[in-house]
Amino acid sequence: MLNTLPLSGKQLRSIAQADARICLWHGAVRSGKTIASLLAWLFAIAEAPPSGLILVVGRSLQTIERNVFEPLADPSLFGPVAAQVRHTRGATTATVLGRTVHLIGAADARAEGRLRGLTASCAYVDEATLLPEGFWVQLLARLSVPGARLLATTNPDSPRHWLKTGYLDRAGELDLKSWHFALSDNPSLPEAYVAALRAEYVGLWRRRMIDGAWVVAEGAIFDMFDEAEHVVDELPAMRRHWVGVDYGTTNATSAVLLGLGTDDRLYAVGEWRWDSHTTHRQLTDAQYSARIRAWLREREVEAEWTFVDPSAASFITQLWVDGHPGVARANNEVLDGIRSVATALDSGLLRVHRSCTGLLDELPAYAWDADASERGEDKPIKRDDHSVDALRYAVHSITHEWRHRLRGSPRD
Repeated sequence: MLNTLPLSGKQLRSIAQADARICLWHGAVRSGKTIASLLAWLFAIAEAPPSGLILVVGRSLQTIERNVFEPLADPSLFGPVAAQVRHTRGATTATVLGRTVHLIGAADARAEGRLRGLTASCAYVDEATLLPEGFWVQLLARLSVPGARLLATTNPDSPRHWLKTGYLDRAGELDLKSWHFALSDNPSLPEAYVAALRAEYVGLWRRRMIDGAWVVAEGAIFDMFDEAEHVVDELPAMRRHWVGVDYGTTNATSAVLLGLGTDDRLYAVGEWRWDSHTTHRQLTDAQYSARIRAWLREREVEAEWTFVDPSAASFITQLWVDGHPGVARANNEVLDGIRSVATALDSGLLRVHRSCTGLLDELPAYAWDADASERGEDKPIKRDDHSVDALRYAVHSITHEWRHRLRGSPRD
């Protein structure tokens, strides 16, 4: 039961040694840990007693399908075993090696209730650091069949994350084995692909996702921002435009116009802000909509898409009613969005026009929350971030439009 790709010595050793109650594969992205863990899980299913459920857990059913079942069903990875993996997209059960497997999404603490009352013999966890700690504890409690095992993968997080302090750091006290993987532990990656990965991750994310280190988020988030390099007084002609909007009632509302220049760079071309604290006046949704649309008309710009904070449901509805073109809910994955902006800045792909004064005030001051870091969480300080959030909505929502340009950036 081996895959058709070459396996490293570390991958083979981890598969052979995965006999503890808790087995953890952690480290860099695309380092071979997932393939090794899936192979070990297939062996665990084959050896699992007939009593007790077999579970796969992830942040959502979609991530389970993408990270677990798509690789398992690929014959180029798992050869003839792939034919023994059956799953219908959207279903909460699958069949693997003739055994029924139950899929459980665990996006928040409420998911813990899905484990109540069940008894399990084998569980596979995708991206363990993204699960609530209470869910993980409950899952271990449900693995009560003699010889039950939990196999899990994860990328590194904060060194104060509960998985690190409560489990990895206590391996000597627990029935736990773990294996740390670096990019060099995956023998199947082409050099060009490794170079592309290194271009996509900067700062904190490079240390975690490329070096595989458990490091704390601290200090300035955009520590690569340099006014001398990233701020421009002149703009090239723009070929395309998008808008990001961070909506506030008591807080500021900010719209950032993002453009793709004829030089293939992204530019924060302009900014519109309304701060009710300084103006001592709040606007209605209709007024915000009218003023943002008037601002774009003055610039003679019709953006392809306007990405709005998805929590601003009433404002999104107002834009639709007013016939504003291309209104969409922004991709609001905060950490992924921050990483996208950081990557675009660090690569030299993103520039900011000097007229964006609110954004230029916020970028260098945007910082990690030290109190959250002490709790093992990565969170920015929620202060003076309205234009930064608007920029994040636009940049992250169009990553498919610019990520391929990274390798051609000046720093590549």
